[in-house]
Amino acid sequence: MQIYRRSLWLYLWDGTPLPIHLGWIFTSTSPRSILIMALAWLWLLCLSSSQAEAQAAELYAEIPENYGGSFPLYLLKLPLPHEKAGSHIVLSENSDVAAEVPFTVDPDSGFLLATRALDREEKAGYQLQATLETDDGRILWGPQPVTVHVKDENDQVPQFSQTVYRAQLSQGTRPGVPFLFLEATDGDEQGTANSDLRFHILSQTPSQPSPDLFLLEPQLGALALSPEGSSSLDHALEGPYQLLVQVKDMGDQASGHHATATVEIFILENTWVPLEPIHLSENLKVPYPHRIAQVRWSGGSVHYHLDSQPPGPFNVDAEGKIHVTRELDREVQDEYLLQVRAQNSRGEDYAEPLELHVVVMDVNDNAPVCSPHGPSISIPELSPPGTKVTQLSAEDADAPGSPNSHIVYRLLSPEPEEGTEERTFQLNPESGSITLGTAPLQAGLNIHLQVLAVDLAGAEGGLSSTCEVEVSVMDINDHAPEFTTSQIGPVSLREDMEPGTLVAMLIATDADLEPAFRLMSFAIEAGDTEGIFGLDWEPDSSHVQLRLRQNLSYETAPRHEVVVVVRNVEELVGPDPGPGSTATVTVLVERVIPPLQLDQESYEASVPVSTPAGSFLLTIQPSNPRSRPLRFSLVNDSEGWLCIKEASGEVHTAQSLKGARPGDTYTVLVEAQDTDEPGLSTSAALMVHFLKAPRGPALTLAPMPSRHLCTPRQDYGVVISGPGKDSNLSSGHSPYSFALGPNPTVQRDWRLQPFNDSHAYLTLALHWVEPGEYEVPVVVGHNAQTWQIKVRVIVCRCNVDGQCLRKVGRMRGMPTKLTAVGVLVGTLAAIGFFLILIFTHLALARKKDLDQPADSMPLKAAV
Repeated sequence: MQIYRRSLWLYLWDGTPLPIHLGWIFTSTSPRSILIMALAWLWLLCLSSSQAEAQAAELYAEIPENYGGSFPLYLLKLPLPHEKAGSHIVLSENSDVAAEVPFTVDPDSGFLLATRALDREEKAGYQLQATLETDDGRILWGPQPVTVHVKDENDQVPQFSQTVYRAQLSQGTRPGVPFLFLEATDGDEQGTANSDLRFHILSQTPSQPSPDLFLLEPQLGALALSPEGSSSLDHALEGPYQLLVQVKDMGDQASGHHATATVEIFILENTWVPLEPIHLSENLKVPYPHRIAQVRWSGGSVHYHLDSQPPGPFNVDAEGKIHVTRELDREVQDEYLLQVRAQNSRGEDYAEPLELHVVVMDVNDNAPVCSPHGPSISIPELSPPGTKVTQLSAEDADAPGSPNSHIVYRLLSPEPEEGTEERTFQLNPESGSITLGTAPLQAGLNIHLQVLAVDLAGAEGGLSSTCEVEVSVMDINDHAPEFTTSQIGPVSLREDMEPGTLVAMLIATDADLEPAFRLMSFAIEAGDTEGIFGLDWEPDSSHVQLRLRQNLSYETAPRHEVVVVVRNVEELVGPDPGPGSTATVTVLVERVIPPLQLDQESYEASVPVSTPAGSFLLTIQPSNPRSRPLRFSLVNDSEGWLCIKEASGEVHTAQSLKGARPGDTYTVLVEAQDTDEPGLSTSAALMVHFLKAPRGPALTLAPMPSRHLCTPRQDYGVVISGPGKDSNLSSGHSPYSFALGPNPTVQRDWRLQPFNDSHAYLTLALHWVEPGEYEVPVVVGHNAQTWQIKVRVIVCRCNVDGQCLRKVGRMRGMPTKLTAVGVLVGTLAAIGFFLILIFTHLALARKKDLDQPADSMPLKAAV
């Protein structure tokens, strides 16, 4: 491994050499050796940078102007290095002009020396630099910048710009406003007391009327009138005033240099007088700018300034001439207020500004302009004459109240129809109001109105424009709907037509135009108190259908005349609906006789051969219980065993069934015939099956006392007892059986439920049964024996307590209504008779007293 030792020599600012040992550095590339090397170089770099900054620092020196001492004058010591062998100091000035500098450097001591006195007014400072160089021009030290400032001395006397100042002063000048500015200069350094100037008035000639007519601002040299001078200037002498003025440096200090000058002031008459208003015609055709007025300030050094309210096309030149620069428009601005100012150089007003009122005269240069209207004006039809349609309004931008803006109106269209003087519209020429004329309007019309608006009150040469208005005639609901025909029919309908059947189609029309006014509603006005018919129509349709709502009945009403009325949905305006708003539909009902039909195609009954005569078997009934009455009869009853009630259809045994054998069937034909139409009839087979006679006694009828049930059905019934009075039928201890008779109608209308071993419960099977008295056949069985009983049941309407409500007849022994009325009349007659007797008696007694002489009447005794 090789080892090297490195040393570095540095020279300080004074030339002293400084050895720096970098230490031992190994040639190996170990991290420790690399870190030591980097730190050493970083220290060297920082040291060299600080040394360079130290060398570049600027040096400063100051030397008094016009120094009166000995020279050379030591100013400062330059930081030269100690080792200067073989080198010399070079001093130069940083200037583009090559000149000899009044400075040198002592090579031994390094001091900067001034070689002579300096004048600041000639040069106020020097920028020098010093270097240490070898003979061959190599710089060993520097360059070192050095600034030398020449300190000012008050060696200059102030000077006025003029020896004699002359100024013109106008009467009326405001006090404190400068009319002359004195100027003076000082050659000393600006910004110092040596050049700080102050102005003063030394004397005023003449001193009348006051020695203090004028003021001089000390720092600015502004000469102005004093308040006393402003008030007495109008009475001042006509000759000029002379002022002796002084300027001095050193500011307000007592010492300093000074100079004087003379100011001559000439007093002039005030020419700043008010201006009369000016009237200018708008759109004036003259070359522009056009002079309209002139102002003049008699004092000297004046600048004119003009303000316009509102801003307008006006200006003023340096001679005070006021111009308008372009045409004026009265409709844009009808007048202007101008202010003209006379000012000094600092913009201060010498006097109050003058006002000039400019009035713009109107010319007829604007045509009337119609105010915009909406899309259309709607007028209801049938509006009376004189109804206001609209109010036209035209605006003229010319001067209000002048003929140029006086507008009249003329109706251009529509023109009246030929051959008639009636007009649809009337126009007021002054107000522009449009009203309806006498000519009628038709709904749905769109009328285009044209009206001419003319200014100058319609005189020749007036300007005009056309106003247009759209008028639409609005439909009103003034037409009632009417049917196209007022009589329909007669229409023939079978009485068995189903509800919903179309009877007739009615059509109505409405002359109105508005769809909302053509909406109709229909109703049946007369001829349908039972609600048999109904109407169907769409809300926006003019067609209505007359349809059946209930079944027809020839017997109830063989003919119908249905009156249908049509009305507007919206309220009708104008006359009431006429006869055309109703239509009569005549309907003839065709009678339909349905075929007779019994409730069963055939009937069967089973009875023992021992059944006695008069026993009830069953009831033959029509299929429709509410149909017309029938007459019943039996056909082919060869044995004569049976009989049938002609009106009710109840079948009984006519005699004992002698000769009948058990197991045989006896068939007869039951015929039902319409009572009103004998030609209508029907028949059904009745088959009677004979049963073996019971071992016990023959079947007997055991009547039951009558009971009552309520309709509509309530939750209770009739209790039927099995044991009867005949001990032979009720002997034994086996339970009883109960069953309704074989008649289907009985089984349909009634319900029988066992209650216990000896009783049953009879109730209504239907919710509603017609009130009346019924006999319900019940077959009772016991100990292989059967017998039939008839339970009399009264079906009636009931109150809330379940009590039957019956019609009450006249009670025995109670008077009738006629008897009560007779008794009442007789009583009143007797009372009247007695009253007549009493009043007659009283009248006769009074007459007797009046006929008696006056002297026969007894005197009343005095008490």
